[in-house]
Amino acid sequence: MAAPGQNLAVVVHRAGDLRLENRPIPEPGPNEVLLRMHSVGICGSDVHYWQNGRIGDFVVKDPMVLGHEASGTVIKVGPGVTHLKPGDRVAIEPGVPREMDEFCKTGRYNLSPTIFFCATPPDDGNLCRYYKHSASYCYKLPDNVTFEEGALIEPLSVGIHACKRAGVTLGSKVFVSGSGPIGLVNVLVAKMMGAAAVVITDISASRLQKAKEVGADFTIQVKNETPQEVASKVESLLGCMPEITVECTGVQACIQAGIYATRSGGTLVLVGLGPEMVTVPIVNAAVREVDIRGIFRYCNTPRFLDEPSTANMATAKQPSPAGLSHSPISCSIWCKERKRPNKPLLCCKQAG
Repeated sequence: MAAPGQNLAVVVHRAGDLRLENRPIPEPGPNEVLLRMHSVGICGSDVHYWQNGRIGDFVVKDPMVLGHEASGTVIKVGPGVTHLKPGDRVAIEPGVPREMDEFCKTGRYNLSPTIFFCATPPDDGNLCRYYKHSASYCYKLPDNVTFEEGALIEPLSVGIHACKRAGVTLGSKVFVSGSGPIGLVNVLVAKMMGAAAVVITDISASRLQKAKEVGADFTIQVKNETPQEVASKVESLLGCMPEITVECTGVQACIQAGIYATRSGGTLVLVGLGPEMVTVPIVNAAVREVDIRGIFRYCNTPRFLDEPSTANMATAKQPSPAGLSHSPISCSIWCKERKRPNKPLLCCKQAG
């Protein structure tokens, strides 16, 4: 455990070079708060920067603190901060606009090319003991939401944004491709938004079992089926072709299956990111007017903390085999590493 006054941080220097370093404790400026971090989830992007030193065009050129799924306690406020005070427990939205550009003016600040985003080069993240952040992008946690659940509001936001982009509403039939962490939060959100039925696919039986536990109505374990055969199975289970497909793997065959499966006039949302170039049946989508939409992170979703539906997603308790309780959002986050299947995702907690 770090001694008082130390600010231990997990820092990636280059591919394969991860260090634990002591950094200065920052001082909050105008409209900023200083936080004592409590829980920080380890995202697949953190692992990717550590192992590969880059994600697409985002390259680690200088030492960078990892971590962006986080919660903590306000210990100091900067000038101009009136809605937060020392002692407040908050969840952190890691993306903060640097300027009021055209995207910010239209409410789509996640698309701003100059946005600050924790643990995306060159911006430092918050896997450290003390961290300062824009007060406007820190959200007070209700008393019944734990720090761990607060940290998971960030990946939950991906599901909220994807389902909003897809137009999930009361009675929707939804196909989710991929039962990893993001696939599972999309199941949770789709059901909370009123989806009548959700079918989910994966190659892992244990992940599909978890999907059933968090609300999926049907599961398909994919083995050697063609994309068309997967689409046929989806239609058979739902009794119709889904109006909405949420693709969470980035795998070429899964994107193909998503196009084939989606009802004419429906929507396919691409959440998972794979190779830069993939081959897809674009004519099939075009002649059937299947809309293909992408998402980049999220925007305006942490404000859902103020709405009962999101609070319920984060805190509705379910019995566990051991007689304990856990929330759906907590149990839906699992490690993505293939070498460690079915292991809970590490959530780093500050001691003391």
